[in-house]
Amino acid sequence: MIDVLEPPRLAAHRREPMLNVPPVITVLAAAMLLIQLVRDWVDVETGIEILALFAFIPARFDPSVLADGVLPGGTAADAWTFVTYAFLHGGWTHVGLNLLWMLAFGTPVARRFGAVRFLLFFAVTAAAGAGLHLVTHEGELVPMIGASAAVSGCMAGALRFMFAHEGRGAWRPGMMESAVHFPAPPLTRVMRDRRVIGFVAVWFIINLAFGVGAPAGIVDGSVAWQAHIGGFLVGLLLFPLFDPIRGRPDGDYYSPPTRH
Repeated sequence: MIDVLEPPRLAAHRREPMLNVPPVITVLAAAMLLIQLVRDWVDVETGIEILALFAFIPARFDPSVLADGVLPGGTAADAWTFVTYAFLHGGWTHVGLNLLWMLAFGTPVARRFGAVRFLLFFAVTAAAGAGLHLVTHEGELVPMIGASAAVSGCMAGALRFMFAHEGRGAWRPGMMESAVHFPAPPLTRVMRDRRVIGFVAVWFIINLAFGVGAPAGIVDGSVAWQAHIGGFLVGLLLFPLFDPIRGRPDGDYYSPPTRH
């Protein structure tokens, strides 16, 4: 007879339903859907006011384009729009696609981080996306909206640990869910994995391709691909600051089950 010993947290996790979405993901999704419903319900003038107050508008930070006081919110809005833009979307298709990706990649990251850490991670990656968008669209009047930068950060975060317990074995369904409780390897080790290299390469190619004119992303119908890249890179690099699971002192990030 062969007995297999596994970490207690992982054993408990396997008894959880696969579609048990963390409450923080449910709350974020509900907030985005409710906001989209409100934007559909209000009149055009109110809708414009909502965009002016909560969307990310690069011209807000360029006094040569917009004088102080033209946009509502003042200095406070200069800060909160780095995050609040992520809760606004250009339509139901836009919000639906972002929520699907957030369910897929945000769910394991939220389970690993917990609600508070995940919300901070979501905010930081959203702000990073806005920051890179600001650098590349200085003085632009078109508002940027959508959770894609934060979702891209979740993709990068999941990438940091999704292969942690499988060595260099082939990916299989459910791998990312079962990897939630395993220590994440260092980024230098992650980026030597051919599967990770392939994922990152395809992700960048798709975003650059969409950047030349596919619909979605911001108000004028173009894709804010620079924001996606900003969120992804910061999610990839700053993951350890939010990760509560640490590697063993000896650097052994994966130990196979003990058999006897």
